[in-house]
Amino acid sequence: MSTGRGTKPGSDAGGEPISGTAPISGAAPTPGAAPAPSAGTAPGAGAGVAAGPGVRSRRRTVPADRRAPGRSPRRPLARLLGVGQPPPEGGSTTAHDLAVRHRLLLTLSALLTLSLFLSYQGVHGDANPLRTSSAPAVLSLDTAQYALGQAQKAANSAAPTSDFQRQISVAVESLSAAAADDVGGTGGRQTLQTIAGLITVYAVKVQQSQLQPDGSALREAYLSYATSVLTEEHSGIQARLTALQRQQRHAVQQQTSFGPMMWLVWVVTLLLGLALAAALLETQLFLRRRFRRRFNRQLLGALVLLAGGVVTAVLFTVWTQQGMTDTRVLLDRSLTGRRIPEAGQDTASYLAHTGFRAAAAVWILIGGILLMTLAETGLRRHIADYRFRPR
Repeated sequence: MSTGRGTKPGSDAGGEPISGTAPISGAAPTPGAAPAPSAGTAPGAGAGVAAGPGVRSRRRTVPADRRAPGRSPRRPLARLLGVGQPPPEGGSTTAHDLAVRHRLLLTLSALLTLSLFLSYQGVHGDANPLRTSSAPAVLSLDTAQYALGQAQKAANSAAPTSDFQRQISVAVESLSAAAADDVGGTGGRQTLQTIAGLITVYAVKVQQSQLQPDGSALREAYLSYATSVLTEEHSGIQARLTALQRQQRHAVQQQTSFGPMMWLVWVVTLLLGLALAAALLETQLFLRRRFRRRFNRQLLGALVLLAGGVVTAVLFTVWTQQGMTDTRVLLDRSLTGRRIPEAGQDTASYLAHTGFRAAAAVWILIGGILLMTLAETGLRRHIADYRFRPR
């Protein structure tokens, strides 16, 4: 008998099915009830169907960084460094993050060491040859040119003077000094030998002319021949010396130039230094956040070594390049008289300590190895704690 409370057929008062009561065939489905699964349908096959009112959805969204390894793309930096795939869903990413930073620090340290060594050598590699060879050779050629000019004035005098022979001796000694400085290589040495032979011919003809009576035709003939040997436009002593001086000054300009390629190399070096400093700082912050360690002494030591080494290399390069530039300006014109020894003193002052700075290039390689060692030891203990083995 119906109680008048709207009880559904086949249900008790509480709405639960009566045991053993079968549902009425062909009865209309109860509003809001989920359809019964058909035969052969696997459980959970209807998970995509919207749930009815009052039924909580059990679908769960997996975060992007915890999805299965097969569906997670490799990170660009990890792919570049060859670290491999990140850990699977639910795994810790600490070992992977440590490996990425470890290889990044080592790679940047190696690239910076190589770039800094090449850029440093590009400037200091020419400083010592300029100080010991090129600059003294230019001054020796200027001395020989000036001495020959003074000898010509003494040769035109009415009476023989000892000043002529003294100036010839100065010119020959200056050419010998220039040959010792390897002016112009093999071709330069051959030119100097030719000039030395012509000076001997010139001196002999001038001495023969001075032995002749004043005003005689033979005296004038000897003197004219000697003058042609000295001042001939293309094959004379002064013309050959001028060409050799021009060649040597061009070599000085090449040694002291700081061209676009050198600027490019130094810009790349400084950018690598900034990138390594940023990577060291970021790694320090990562370790502090992940391991609750305030400081990593090895990484801080690497950062101090990096800053000190780069700043020292830049200062040494600026000082050396400034001295080389001053030397080029000083030697860019022919010098005469007392200005020649003064220029020698100024050149020695400009290029002082360049040998010591050039020898410091080996410390760049030592510092680079030490920098890589500090980066390695600063992270190795944390990597070993996770028993991480690079693939």
